[in-house]
Amino acid sequence: MSEPLELRALRGATTASGNTVEAIAEAVGELVDALVERNGLAGSRVLSVTFSVTADLDACFPAAIARRRPGWEQVALIDCQQMAVAGDLGHCIRLLAHAWMEPGRPPCHPYLREASRLRPDRASPEADHHHTPSSRGSAEN
Repeated sequence: MSEPLELRALRGATTASGNTVEAIAEAVGELVDALVERNGLAGSRVLSVTFSVTADLDACFPAAIARRRPGWEQVALIDCQQMAVAGDLGHCIRLLAHAWMEPGRPPCHPYLREASRLRPDRASPEADHHHTPSSRGSAEN
């Protein structure tokens, strides 16, 4: 008999190349793909995802993009606006997901593209083709 699953909170972030539906959809798709693949998640194991976006992204709702993902029909999705802080990274999409995971499996929090500056300790350049070396950004909350 297998061990019961553990409820885990997962974080992640990315940046969109611009304030367009296409750019936001590409970034959200890439972020959700990384979250699912790096944590071995199936749609039925993902309970909820909260997306927050910086005020310069208002072309569409990231949750509406994620809702199109096969197997995510029952995932609770919501969007909110990120708190405005002077000097924060622009065009940024963050997420907080709750999912059932195997006990003992270390969580992987994907920080992609320019958002890798927010958490250099969690960035994975080899798995992120959009990563570019740059100076460290402000601390992520």
